[in-house]
Amino acid sequence: MARPLSSLRARFIVTDELVTVRGRQLRVQVRRPQAPSGPPLLVINGIGAELDLLDPFVAELPADREVILFDPPGIGGSPAAALGYHLTTLAPVVGDLITQLGHDRVDVLGYSWGGQLAQQVAITRPERVRRLVLVATTTGALAVPPSPRVVCRFLLRRWPQDPVAVLAVAAELFGGTVRTHPERAAATLAGIADSLRRGRRGYAQQLAATVGWTSLPLLRLIRARTLVIAGDDDPMIPTANARILGCGIPDARVHRHPGGHLAIITEAPEQADVIIDFLGAL
Repeated sequence: MARPLSSLRARFIVTDELVTVRGRQLRVQVRRPQAPSGPPLLVINGIGAELDLLDPFVAELPADREVILFDPPGIGGSPAAALGYHLTTLAPVVGDLITQLGHDRVDVLGYSWGGQLAQQVAITRPERVRRLVLVATTTGALAVPPSPRVVCRFLLRRWPQDPVAVLAVAAELFGGTVRTHPERAAATLAGIADSLRRGRRGYAQQLAATVGWTSLPLLRLIRARTLVIAGDDDPMIPTANARILGCGIPDARVHRHPGGHLAIITEAPEQADVIIDFLGAL
């Protein structure tokens, strides 16, 4: 049964429940306005992160926009997949989730790892995706990688326990606000570290889900109008990847900002303004 959550705005309610799709149980959170305007926005989060991590961004969206979020298998409230999965097998599950929630078409925003899954959804189920927003993401195996030092930091199984050491690692990984105003990113970093400690199996399954995956030869199949957002100080995702996506997806628009990998959270109002304008444009 859906569990209603309290809301600061009386114009919508939020439900948080386990939904079974194609035999998989996913924690799904839906913000339903009393008078919705436009198609729902499906938001797919980054690797190892629970859906709540994007609360600062969701809070900046118009109250009349329905928002759908979910935890991938093994992350947050979603049970781990017994045999693992791949992006190519999870995308149809996401497509069926859209249908199961009563929608023919949605806008899709994918952040980091979620941006790769969002591309696969747009390729596999093009009729379900009206507009696509790709934030701090790549085309997968055939992409411009981060530096070897950043890769080694990212693949660490455990984050250091000391807050000062956590900040040093995070600045190398995420750049942007984490370097210049660490106090703004403190809660976000604590949430990421906690998610990674509690969801190691799910994190490993998310890594495995991308093995051998690339969208590069298939970008021309994406029919949805697309916005690509990239930070100029993102150690995880070199800006060349935004250019690749922008050139490969027909009529895609690329928006660059001076921030880092966490800008959608730490600079949520600025990021939301760009995204809202894109989703609402004719």
